[in-house]
Amino acid sequence: MNKHFYFGEVVDGYAVRVLNEREARAGAGLLFMFAILSFLYAYRTMDFRYTSIFITFFMVDFFIRVLVNPKYAPSLIIGRFFVSRQKPEYVGAAQKRFAWSIGLALSIIMFWLVVMVEMMTPIKIYICIACLILLFSETAFGICIGCILHNWIRKTPPTLCPGGVCEVRQKEAIQRIDWLQSSIALVTLAVVGMLSYQAFHAI
Repeated sequence: MNKHFYFGEVVDGYAVRVLNEREARAGAGLLFMFAILSFLYAYRTMDFRYTSIFITFFMVDFFIRVLVNPKYAPSLIIGRFFVSRQKPEYVGAAQKRFAWSIGLALSIIMFWLVVMVEMMTPIKIYICIACLILLFSETAFGICIGCILHNWIRKTPPTLCPGGVCEVRQKEAIQRIDWLQSSIALVTLAVVGMLSYQAFHAI
């Protein structure tokens, strides 16, 4: 096996190749930040220069992740720098590769539509929203939607899922949400939604 072209690391004590979920989450956060900034700028100004730059970077980054080696992807290198003092959280590499392949496919479509042909189509908006949801879910909640899809598709039971969700276990007391907490969350969302609606229509 080439020492540079492979996916996932071999770590003692793990039967499958693994990646550091903390590093992946940090990389997702960095990409989400630049994605939302470039997309909002394009929305307000109809100037897609920064969006084109970001989409190109996003595509190259995911190309390196999926087809070369994740440890050479720029966003993951920067993410590794910021989380290098934290204990690694190992997850299976197979589901991550599937998830990142989805990101690569979406980025190629966006690169063609935005950078190459500059086509004005609602498809761009839908793909942007999908990418933002995937990135935000990963960085904010530690939920890898692509990994969940991978686990649904494959026939054998998955191992080393992000957050340990593959393991069959009961929630601990600190993980449970009681009726009072649910009420607080629902009331907060309702008030914020109502105020946002009024502010939007007051413009």
